[in-house]
Amino acid sequence: MFNIFKRKSKEVQSDLAKPQENEPLVEEKKSLFSRFKEGLSKTKEKLAQTLTEVFEVDRLITQADLDELEERLILSDLGVETTFALLEPIKRDLSLGKNITSKELKNRLREGLLNLLVDPTRPFPPQGNPATLFFVGVNGVGKTTTIAKLAKNFKDGGYKVLMVAGDTFRAGAIEQLQRWGERVGVPVYAQKEGADPASVIYQGVDKAIKEGFELVLIDTAGRLHTKYNLMEELKKMARVIEKFIPQEGYENILVLDANTGQNAISQAESFFKAIPIHSVILTKMDGTAKGGVAFAISHKFKLPIRFIGLGEKPEDLLPFDKESFVKAILPE
Repeated sequence: MFNIFKRKSKEVQSDLAKPQENEPLVEEKKSLFSRFKEGLSKTKEKLAQTLTEVFEVDRLITQADLDELEERLILSDLGVETTFALLEPIKRDLSLGKNITSKELKNRLREGLLNLLVDPTRPFPPQGNPATLFFVGVNGVGKTTTIAKLAKNFKDGGYKVLMVAGDTFRAGAIEQLQRWGERVGVPVYAQKEGADPASVIYQGVDKAIKEGFELVLIDTAGRLHTKYNLMEELKKMARVIEKFIPQEGYENILVLDANTGQNAISQAESFFKAIPIHSVILTKMDGTAKGGVAFAISHKFKLPIRFIGLGEKPEDLLPFDKESFVKAILPE
């Protein structure tokens, strides 16, 4: 199991890690790369089609090559803004008369793609008592399933976990989370359908505090990001969490379906306006060639990607590692 899911020891650890203590991390990196390479094959194939002509022989790059590459990257779901940010330094150097080979271009693209992906600055899980994860997103992105997968992985890692059924709007949503709870062996706090979701969250977090749960995962109704009233309700739910848990103790996570490509940008914009968003989870990455949207989301909103979904099983929800991600999708 990946270290991110393992319960941290309460004992103070030395900052001077012994060499052998780093070996499991190296193995995890290798494992992540292998899983990314397999699961991101469709995105890699699409980018390969985009880049093969430029990189098929080592030669000097022309302005026409960059113009063609720019157009293809935009169409590969990196989007206009992100593609411009990626290629502008290279285009500037070329305009100044610098010679750039296709090999050098590929290395600079790899470095540029890494720089587009924002590194997390907050500990995960957050340092709360309990640590609280608040999940938002539109209908159909796989939010509830993602919560259940995380709950199982953290439970298996030694955490005492509670899921809270904050989606009281969608018919069957409470039962869906409860079924998942039974399946993964994690308790679910819920009220009846139609209950005030802010009240459900209030009582769920209160229960977690009183009963010593270490991690709380809160489901919410999938809502159209264009619906004003529903977004206002979301703000109310977020304020409830803020009353219980200090800022460093919770994380608001936006779940996006990678299949939606650039539409995920407009979803993120609306949720970002409603509440603070701390990180992103991208689902269904294995079934799409639109994995390039990861760069667009992270770059535009300066948000880290916490996990990506590469399959149906809990173990297919993988911690995001940008080096493994870029290495897996940029053709050799």
